[in-house]
Amino acid sequence: MLSKPPGLRQILELFRNPRGAVSPSRGNIELWANIVILAAAAVFMLVKGATFAVTLGTVFAIWAMLTVSLNLVVGFSGLLSIGHIGFFGLGAYSVAILTSTTSYEQLRTGSIPTFGWPFFAALPVAVVVAGLVALVVGIAFNRFRDDIYVLVSFGFAIIAFNVFLNLRPVTRGAFGIHDVARPQIGSWVLDSELELMLLALVLLAIVVGISWFIVSSSFGRVLTAIREDEQVAEVFGYHVTHYKLAVWVISAMMAGLAGGMFASWTTFIDPNSFILLESVLLVSIVILGGLATIWGSLLGALAFVLLEEGMRFLPGLPQEYVGQARQVVLGVALVLLMLFRPQGLLGRFRL
Repeated sequence: MLSKPPGLRQILELFRNPRGAVSPSRGNIELWANIVILAAAAVFMLVKGATFAVTLGTVFAIWAMLTVSLNLVVGFSGLLSIGHIGFFGLGAYSVAILTSTTSYEQLRTGSIPTFGWPFFAALPVAVVVAGLVALVVGIAFNRFRDDIYVLVSFGFAIIAFNVFLNLRPVTRGAFGIHDVARPQIGSWVLDSELELMLLALVLLAIVVGISWFIVSSSFGRVLTAIREDEQVAEVFGYHVTHYKLAVWVISAMMAGLAGGMFASWTTFIDPNSFILLESVLLVSIVILGGLATIWGSLLGALAFVLLEEGMRFLPGLPQEYVGQARQVVLGVALVLLMLFRPQGLLGRFRL
């Protein structure tokens, strides 16, 4: 029987025995991180209204899918990858290319072939494309370790961005792809923000369920052993390269799923959504929530979305400086975490 996530277990204990749970936990960062972030989310959504809360939920679901999937690689396997945003982009572009029906010839900005597939037919293709590319890239990456692995994953993110930008006969380059299809079931088109949020949360539940099954199985225990000491795992007869490649491919397929959802939600994508900075932010969210914890990934994604959206409403902060301010605040938070809590808010291991 699977146990409850640590953060959720602490919150439930607080409700069952408030005096006993709170009294010894004033120095418990994990408990208070859960309370503060969840309370901030509730207050923020109540103040800004239902419409904004729904949009916030969709953004959270997409970032959470990315964070949970990357934590499988970084947190549970010990492979620090900076290239995860490339698989996110592959999923988004696959859905966009297959579902878009715009007559680009009339725009005079370069045309691409259009297929007009429905969203739910294109989404599995996006997941498979991300997985196949991850398989090819992972076979090459498996020969590298530690700092060299970080550098080659960094290179993959740069290559992916340049492919999206320069492969104009397929991606339209900087002009992007318009009119990405919304999800449709029969004659029912999921085009309202509430319907899209619910679909995104369903996909997030699938990603979390698969991840929870992986880390709770013998496969997940081997991954943790690899993270702690790869050579010892090899001594016990485990094919370390096979395990690392498998979790790499699974993680990439989850990122492709998130990318497909992102493309359908925005209905327009261009290479600027998949720049290297986004990949660095994604790694930062994983570190913020904590390594090797699914609940921490969800909490880190929620904290990031609250920061990203909340700073737009700070009084006295000009809108043109909001993006820079977000990066500064996130950078300061990461520095403080590395100094005082290097395992993150709910993490079990240090980076």
